[in-house]
Amino acid sequence: MADEEKTEETEPTKAAEEQAPDAPDAPEAEGGDAPEKEAPAKEAPPKDAAPAPAAGGDAEPAEALTPKQLRKQKRAEHSGEAADARTPEQRAADRGEARKTKAASRSRYRAAQRAKKGEAGTGTPAAERVDGPKKIRQGIVTSSKADKTITVQVESARRHPAYEKIVRRSRSLHAHDESNEAGEGDTVRIIETRPMSKSKRWRLVEVVEKAE
Repeated sequence: MADEEKTEETEPTKAAEEQAPDAPDAPEAEGGDAPEKEAPAKEAPPKDAAPAPAAGGDAEPAEALTPKQLRKQKRAEHSGEAADARTPEQRAADRGEARKTKAASRSRYRAAQRAKKGEAGTGTPAAERVDGPKKIRQGIVTSSKADKTITVQVESARRHPAYEKIVRRSRSLHAHDESNEAGEGDTVRIIETRPMSKSKRWRLVEVVEKAE
């Protein structure tokens, strides 16, 4: 019986809830505050709009443009009137005039540079030529067949810088003998001189010892 009474009590309450229209919620208790009204929803900003600066912060600085970007922007802003169409002959004539103008400008610049160089002075005078000491060698005549020319064999002995060994070397020099006084086997002294032929750079000074 108890179960039947509980079901009878719950059925009328369900029917009352279904028949009651949607109404604002009643106050929670007597003497309580009235329910607050819902605030209207804020409209979403458009997608293309720039983002608003953050609250309490300074606005972002504008992006600094490079000189090249500034020149490009200036050219884009300039709106000039279009010139009349030109024929190929007119373009060629304009190019010729521009070349003549540039050539005249180059000529004036070069003339000014030459005049400037001339006014600067002649520069540092050349140093006087001073002959250094001439080399003198002593050797033995190996050939005197040519006219006014002798071949002298000069020997040298020097210590090797690394092995400390005495290294002997010999070389042949062609010398000028004006009077043909030196013969084969003679010991002579020669001195360097101006080039007298393709291979002669030496001249006979004296005959030190005659061959037997």
